[in-house]
Amino acid sequence: MDKSEFGKHHKYIASLQNERAKLWSSLLEKKHRDRQKRFLVEGIHLIVEAAKYGAAVETVVYDEERGVPAELAEVQDHLNGTEWMSASRAVMAKCTGTDSPPPVFAVVVKPGWSGETIYRSNGLVVVLDNVRDPGNVGTIIRSADAVGADAVILGKGCADLYNPKTVRSTMGSLFHLPVVEGDLLQLMPEARARGLRLVGTSPQASHNCYQYDWKQGIWLVMGNEADGVSEAVEALLDDRLIIPMKGKAESLNVAMASTVLLYEALRQRTF
Repeated sequence: MDKSEFGKHHKYIASLQNERAKLWSSLLEKKHRDRQKRFLVEGIHLIVEAAKYGAAVETVVYDEERGVPAELAEVQDHLNGTEWMSASRAVMAKCTGTDSPPPVFAVVVKPGWSGETIYRSNGLVVVLDNVRDPGNVGTIIRSADAVGADAVILGKGCADLYNPKTVRSTMGSLFHLPVVEGDLLQLMPEARARGLRLVGTSPQASHNCYQYDWKQGIWLVMGNEADGVSEAVEALLDDRLIIPMKGKAESLNVAMASTVLLYEALRQRTF
């Protein structure tokens, strides 16, 4: 799939004043993502993952000078009905917020997930409370995907799931499992009522994460990078665990701590 055979019939946008370019670039801001219920996906890999796993890819925009990336040919059948457009390098930079724009970006409709997915009786769900760094949120989503978790829930104060930095840091895992945003003070009591255990970490905990039974239905609750979970969320926890550390490090980054716990859950559940 090259420019000469595929891109010649696509509409070309050169001007930064073009209304479509303005619309796309507005998606760099949360208020416009929320209003339009759409977000940007940048780069070949993420678009391929979005297409493969059934995301609603509305528009694909590629750099006119570089042409349509050949890698997108493998998912062309998944992009039936998708609008294709080419744009100038200046438009690509404006819409991706970078001086070195990727060769392609896409406009994707925000997905909707069934609420019942998060309440599976023996499921493993990661719950984030006020995790503010997009890189941490994206990495945790990626780790949850890697161990086969059922879902990730983002509570109040978390980095926006559809922030381009968060989307990039998921490396496509955003499209592999449900990631939902909700009120933890409503969702957590419902999970407990359905027999799920609400588990968090605490430096004062008496049980370490390797002594815990991860084979039961669990919601793993992780908190803010500096302050941990909020008092209201802390009060809802059933169990508190510590990750043992042999060296002199004071603590682990929240994404790393989440990954350690998730892999212990995977070890017990699978191996």
